[in-house]
Amino acid sequence: MSILLSSYAVVRPLLFSMDAERAHEFTLKGLNTVHQSKLGKQLLPKAPVANPFSLMGLSCRNRVGLAAGLDKNGAYIDALGSLGFGFLEVGTVTPLPQPGNPKPRLFRLPQRQSLINRFGFNNDGLNIFLDNVKDNAWRKNGGILGLNIGKNALTPMEAAVEDYLLGLAGVYEHADYITINISSPNTQNLRELQGEDQLGGLLATLNEKRKQLSDQHQRYVPIAVKIAPDLSQEQVKIIADVLIQNDIDGVIATNTTLSRASVEGLAHAQEQGGLSGPPSMHYLWKSYGAYESSWEAAFLLLALAVLTRRRMP
Repeated sequence: MSILLSSYAVVRPLLFSMDAERAHEFTLKGLNTVHQSKLGKQLLPKAPVANPFSLMGLSCRNRVGLAAGLDKNGAYIDALGSLGFGFLEVGTVTPLPQPGNPKPRLFRLPQRQSLINRFGFNNDGLNIFLDNVKDNAWRKNGGILGLNIGKNALTPMEAAVEDYLLGLAGVYEHADYITINISSPNTQNLRELQGEDQLGGLLATLNEKRKQLSDQHQRYVPIAVKIAPDLSQEQVKIIADVLIQNDIDGVIATNTTLSRASVEGLAHAQEQGGLSGPPSMHYLWKSYGAYESSWEAAFLLLALAVLTRRRMP
């Protein structure tokens, strides 16, 4: 293990003395500084673990990827890539910049190694996102990069498809795969897009646009849909059918959960937002199993697992 990664126990008290969102930003900036410094080669992993596998027809270096949400603006792609991931996903990006929900909006539940967030797709907008994404060595050196798109909070639900069309067209040239985020619990009414009619209409339109973009750029870019864990078996079956009908390549199971059953009684447990961390794994694997049985390997099922090395004091 690299010196940087093994030093977490030392820097943890400093990070936990900060507001959670400030610590998030501090860590990313610190990683970027180390990556760009002469000490980077000594502090960061020498090379990613070589365990190649195929992801929607794409060759990844290993099976541990980074989910969207950590780097919303695609500003730290090379620094994050230096940690040894097999593939990276950045975003969610919306067509226009937006501040997200009011602060504080990120809460620690250290007893369960968990977080509750209600960020609300805070990002600098598609133009800045694309400037960042174009300027990275990760993809030029063979790294797989997924770009995650969403809708602006002020865009009416009936016009949501327009935001996704803008995002799809904007990121297509720069993505190895594209994720359609319709499951964040922190954008009002967004999860309505998981309904059969709404989802079918959205994906049919996006798939038609992808055909045009594929012809224009002479390359096919896989599309995955990121779904919520808080769905019934019946809803899972409906979504599975809609995705297959619209030639979707993969599904990301899952986004954060609204359930608090596993953290009830803890400080911050009743904060609004999505819960992530080990307590969410029950819902993740429940959803994973339901989708797996419904889809019968019709396309890729990518699980957002939670990796833990040991419980920190």
